[in-house]
Amino acid sequence: MLVLALAYYAGGYVAGRLSRFDGARQGLGAWLFGLIVTILLAVAGAVLGSEYNILAGLDLPRIPIDEGALSTGGLVALAAILLSTLIAAILGGKVGQRYHRKVDRAGL
Repeated sequence: MLVLALAYYAGGYVAGRLSRFDGARQGLGAWLFGLIVTILLAVAGAVLGSEYNILAGLDLPRIPIDEGALSTGGLVALAAILLSTLIAAILGGKVGQRYHRKVDRAGL
C-alpha cells in the first residue's frame, strides 16, 4: 500500500507541477486516470478469462482461508488502498503546484 501511495503522490506531483493553478484537481485527475486504467484491465482479465492465465499451470500452494474472511479483508484493503492513493495524489498535486508560486514570487 505504501508503494502505491508513493506512486500516486509522484503522479499527483507531476500533474500539479505541470498545471499552473489547481494542483489538487490535477492530482485527482491523475488518480481517476489510474483508476480507470485499472478497471479496464480488470474487465479485460475477466473477459479473456483463463485463456491467457499463465499462473494456472503452476502448482502453487493454497492458503487455507475461508472465502468469507478473504472477501471481507479484501474489501477493507481495497478501501484503504483507494483512500490512501486518493489522498496521496491530491497532496502530491498541491505540492507540485507550489513550484509555480515560488517562480511567480521570484519573478516579481
